[in-house]
Amino acid sequence: MNINIRKINSNEHKLLDDFLYEAIFIPEGVEAPPRDIISAPELQVYVQDFGIREGDICFVAEVEGKIVGAVWVRIMDDYGHVEEGVPSFAISLYKEYRGFGIGTAMMKKMLKELKRRGYQKTSLAVQKANYAVKMYKNVGFEIIDENDEEYIMVCVL
Repeated sequence: MNINIRKINSNEHKLLDDFLYEAIFIPEGVEAPPRDIISAPELQVYVQDFGIREGDICFVAEVEGKIVGAVWVRIMDDYGHVEEGVPSFAISLYKEYRGFGIGTAMMKKMLKELKRRGYQKTSLAVQKANYAVKMYKNVGFEIIDENDEEYIMVCVL
């Protein structure tokens, strides 16, 4: 599989709606929520007017010319927010492209970019049951807090 990870083009920002929906973790045996759930304000914070704010960064993964995944960061007050000025991660891949190392490659590229831009750390929130917890740990994230359902993770750059 030939994978190209590149910066998102401004005309592709609308794709983040698809990837935001794909990023919703759905445990085994649980029905997926309706697609319009991404209109909720607590989810719109990830994508609304993306690319306008300082600190909005996004990379997409392309396979044979098709965008199959995205990783993006934004300084926002989201589920993974730890402190002012720390960008929060969002990442997702279409299901059929998971398990090939694409997510790890996108994470590493974003971490390198954040470090290059002078950020000291980054954060994310992830459901405890999500298989991606292992990937996040493998690229350098550590659990710093948790609630009943989620871990809050930070990567020091």
